Amino acid sequence: MAFYTPQLASFKVPAIDNEPMRSYAPGSVERKGLVEALAQMEKELPFEVPCIVNGKEVKTGKLAKQPLPADHAKHLCTYHEADQATVAAAIDGALAAKKEWESLPWNDRAAIFLKAADLVSGKYRYKLLAATILGQGKNAWQAEIDAAAELSDFLRFGVKYVEELYSQQPVKNAAGAWNRIEYRALEGFVLAVSPFNFTAIGGNLPGTPALVGNTVVWKPSPAATYSNYLVYKVFEEAGVPPGVIQFVPGVPEEVVGQAIASPDFAALHFTGSTLVFKKLWKDIAQNLDIYKSYPRIVGETGGKNFHLVHPSAEIRNAVTQTVRGAFEYQGQKCSALSRLYVASSVWNNGFKEQLLGEVASLKVGPPTDFQNFIGPVIGRPAFDKIISYIKKAKDAGGEILVGGSGDDSKGFFVQPTVILTKDPKSVTMVEEIFGPVLTVYVYEDADFEKTLELIDTTSPYALTGAIFSTDRKALLQATNGLRNAAGNVYYNEKCTGAVVGQQPFGGARASGTNDKAGSISIFYRFVSARSIKENFVGLEDYLYPSNLV
Repeated sequence: MAFYTPQLASFKVPAIDNEPMRSYAPGSVERKGLVEALAQMEKELPFEVPCIVNGKEVKTGKLAKQPLPADHAKHLCTYHEADQATVAAAIDGALAAKKEWESLPWNDRAAIFLKAADLVSGKYRYKLLAATILGQGKNAWQAEIDAAAELSDFLRFGVKYVEELYSQQPVKNAAGAWNRIEYRALEGFVLAVSPFNFTAIGGNLPGTPALVGNTVVWKPSPAATYSNYLVYKVFEEAGVPPGVIQFVPGVPEEVVGQAIASPDFAALHFTGSTLVFKKLWKDIAQNLDIYKSYPRIVGETGGKNFHLVHPSAEIRNAVTQTVRGAFEYQGQKCSALSRLYVASSVWNNGFKEQLLGEVASLKVGPPTDFQNFIGPVIGRPAFDKIISYIKKAKDAGGEILVGGSGDDSKGFFVQPTVILTKDPKSVTMVEEIFGPVLTVYVYEDADFEKTLELIDTTSPYALTGAIFSTDRKALLQATNGLRNAAGNVYYNEKCTGAVVGQQPFGGARASGTNDKAGSISIFYRFVSARSIKENFVGLEDYLYPSNLV
């Protein structure tokens, strides 16, 4: 006999607001707490991270390491890579857990994720930050806005958005009937593939589909394994049942390939490179005949993001926003500023001098030293790629105005670099670098309209952009001219830093499916609606009046 939990009230979730961010100023309580957490974590490393399948640790013995990007002779953790049997067990377990999880009353699922948010912002805050600082090379502020604030926001606002989603019902009912809609979880399992650069995305990619009743196989990035393992432990402590989220670190091609080869594969939730996302889309298409349903494909990928500085721009603001947009977290944000278009009158009237002065003053070094604004890039492949792009720019005639070098002797450090180009289609204006490299193109004031077309056609990406101007007409002209060039546009504000509940995030073209993380939109992608009509008054005859004579 089936067991039904009585729904004895119509529940409303608590009021939701953005998580307050802590400053970590000298002498503050939070600075002390973070320093202690870092010291404790450094004392205990390396950690051992298992796969987690159906709530149980699985140690395959196939080991890999997550190095410290600031000190690559050390590693934060050794983790067990999922083998074929482990992935198969994770898929089977997710399918087995699906029915009970989807049937759990919504208020109980909501309570679990609200508790997870409180664990992130409270008990686990400093530990998550320490893991993100050591393992992913973020400084204290970048770790705070990611692993504490944004992760908490994703969880809390996610609950709010799902409540809104479930409340959306048909507005009309015929006499003697009642129409309603239920938002079913997808049939099968969701595969979440998360990146290294945001611990919050590591939590959001499995958390979003799970909130609406899906079960998830989660493959974290090798370079964020430990922080993501801590996020999994938060979910577990909050009450996510065994099997609902399966944690399977491993070789990406092997884990992902096996998952998308399953007939029960229902959706991909991905953040990562455009090249990988396109390949996965093709591989999924090749498997289409084996699937029970058409899989949902949700992805946020790369960016070649721009700042456009109009002749009317307020120079000091444009300079400081540019420094933050290009060089926070070493440019390793998909939204990071990479190409800068500056009016000639502005460039020669203090912008250049101020920009180069500020960039030259940026301190580079280990993120455990709170004075350092720039930390390491994530690893050897990233370091080599960034240095190679700087060389390509120089070989093509680009002028290195500041920076241009790197040091990989202990950690993977690249000096913040500004390149001046006379060719607006040069390699570092077109291709994604994912590092602390900014390329500047100076345009003639009279060519503002032509520059809009240039920005729109230079890159295949369309993620973020910013327009700096005190002229409302110019702002509108740029906004209209760049309508499809970015999914997130900012006026007189840097092109990074979208906040959950404030700026839904995502881009189109080569930047992804623009399903807008941090909004209600993303949740539509992981549900399959069913319309229900209940009739209260039976028919006495099948004939219509039009059938009568």
